[in-house]
Amino acid sequence: MTSKPQVYPYIPNSVPAVKAAMLAATGAASVEEFYADVPTELRMDRPLNLPAPLLSEARLKRHVQAILARNRHCGEVLSFLGGGCYQHHVPAICDEINGRSEFLTAYAGEPYDDHGRFQALWEYCSMMGELLNLDVVSVPTYDGMQAAATACCMAARHSGRRLVLLAANTSADKRSHIKTYGRSEIDFVEVAFDPITGLLDRGDLRAKLSQEVAALYLDVPNYFGGIDEGQAIAGLVKSAGAMLIVGVDPLSLGVLTPPGDYGADIVCGDIQSLGMHMSYGGGHGGFIASRDEEALLMQYPSRLFGIAPTSVPGQYGFGDVAYQRTSFDKREQGNEFVGTAAALWGITAGVFLASQGPQGMVELGEGIMKRVAYARQRLSTLPGLRLAHPGAVHFKEFVLDFSATGKTVAEVNAGLRERAIFGGHDLSEAFPALGQSALYAFTEVHSQADIDALVDALREVLAS
Repeated sequence: MTSKPQVYPYIPNSVPAVKAAMLAATGAASVEEFYADVPTELRMDRPLNLPAPLLSEARLKRHVQAILARNRHCGEVLSFLGGGCYQHHVPAICDEINGRSEFLTAYAGEPYDDHGRFQALWEYCSMMGELLNLDVVSVPTYDGMQAAATACCMAARHSGRRLVLLAANTSADKRSHIKTYGRSEIDFVEVAFDPITGLLDRGDLRAKLSQEVAALYLDVPNYFGGIDEGQAIAGLVKSAGAMLIVGVDPLSLGVLTPPGDYGADIVCGDIQSLGMHMSYGGGHGGFIASRDEEALLMQYPSRLFGIAPTSVPGQYGFGDVAYQRTSFDKREQGNEFVGTAAALWGITAGVFLASQGPQGMVELGEGIMKRVAYARQRLSTLPGLRLAHPGAVHFKEFVLDFSATGKTVAEVNAGLRERAIFGGHDLSEAFPALGQSALYAFTEVHSQADIDALVDALREVLAS
């Protein structure tokens, strides 16, 4: 007996007549024949594990609402999650301005008379340049991981070398993204980190530097929140004729030295911390920055905005610089094919930076470091719990080691969830050398009472 085919209302090619018409248009007699060029070992030999279709729109809506109702967002509970997407205070002015009709649909393309958005993005780039103390800043890329991957490709093109070193104390997701994106033109080698300090192992760096290395990629602060000594690392990298690429949290630059000041050639990062809600992991934009050196500037694949006088005395215009570099002009001959940008988030970050000003950025950075110091002091008193990297200075995040407590991070986090607290990221799989460790984040939204509540909750969970 032949089973009745399942038709999904929102998947057109699940309708038998539509599927037959598509096969006829391609000249294939069956789906198997259509996919004949795909090797058998790469093909799934069973149906997708999809639930039965909900044919009623009302029932589908109820089903989706029931799934969404299971979510608990960070506004409902106390959260210490970080690892790349952070709970920061978003000033109301950021939402007000990025919701205006002039900006809300800001995307990659635009009408020629869209001068307001050009100026807004130029202002964003200018403020980022001041924060980074660098001359050239790109309009936002898709996210910080994309910016890091592109920065590595820029260094390889600029130097003519294929080998890029990646600091192993970078996020596992970011390292994976960089390797996937750059695999066609770059060979990657990881540089170990010291498990005692969480900082880059300089001995391993020295051993792996050579005249074939294009660049070292390093995050400051690193994934564990530790702050490497950038100047010393820059000296080692430069001695091999390589470039230094530093990923940075822009919110840290109110208290930390900008990477360009200690020798970074390319600086990149994510602007989510500059006025963007977490949006379930969706509110991201990346930046790339460097000195104004023509040979390096021509390696940027993304758009660069500048200012120029117009034919009307005293008036200025805003638009693309060296447009001929881009895939918009050269198409497949461009440095890289640039697709989705995050222009709206660039405008939002510009609003945030303008609202904070230099002093505001200093106060934000200092406030975060004070919270981190207080949290480290309080948490280190809990029996069996230890700071994974006690000797390093940290910004926003640090690692807690639960190995001696007799509980796994998964068990601890389950206990915290019962108490309406999101614990830290479980690092036991991505960084097994750290044992049962978790990454905890502290930002300006956390009060002293919040940190005390975490300490009390952990004491209960560990004693249970």
